[in-house]
Amino acid sequence: MNIGALQKFSLIEYPGKICAIVFTQGCNFRCPYCHNRELVDPEAYGPTITESDVFSFLEKRKKKLDAVTVTGGEPTLQPDIFSFLEKLKAMDYLTKVDSNGSRPDVLKKLIDSRLVDYIALDVKAPLSRYREITRSGIREEDIRESIECVMSSGVDYEFRTTVVPSLLSPDDLTDIARTVSGARRLALQRFVPSKTLDPAFLNEKNYPEETFASIADDIRSFVSDVIVR
Repeated sequence: MNIGALQKFSLIEYPGKICAIVFTQGCNFRCPYCHNRELVDPEAYGPTITESDVFSFLEKRKKKLDAVTVTGGEPTLQPDIFSFLEKLKAMDYLTKVDSNGSRPDVLKKLIDSRLVDYIALDVKAPLSRYREITRSGIREEDIRESIECVMSSGVDYEFRTTVVPSLLSPDDLTDIARTVSGARRLALQRFVPSKTLDPAFLNEKNYPEETFASIADDIRSFVSDVIVR
């Protein structure tokens, strides 16, 4: 895999577990507010980390780490993701994959192969606005298929939406909640304006806390477990 970075310790990335985070290079979306430009824009790529270095570190951290999160970029674009996760499972690590949902075929294969224990699926926008928000040619059907695949998988999961007020209105967030109605969890993530793909978003302001609380209350009729991060 093309690995752009390794975070050796996290208490928050995998719920209830101590984990390391592997960041893959490459993404098929160009969300303007993305804070991982160095993993998305090829012109910003830095040097890669070898898989052998990652596994050497993880071997030494057995019994001290519970899990490994593979994120990006978009990890389902990596042709070696299956063999990478197989090695993690052979080392008795729990595995979490973060995905933008653009490749439902890969998600389904990961689930069917029992290579993933937790999935965090980003739901970027109402389906009708996906191409606009992600600045990509993504098909609505692929996102819908990924959502349905994850919800029916039996694997632990959550849906996540980064809330950028200039792009997503409260009505948009209600639309997103309606799309994932009945899900286990929907996390509304406060936008943090740092290292954005589009510099114009460095000046973006968040909704006030009372607005977040009101939105969360409104959409609990679709998803009972709504959290604000």
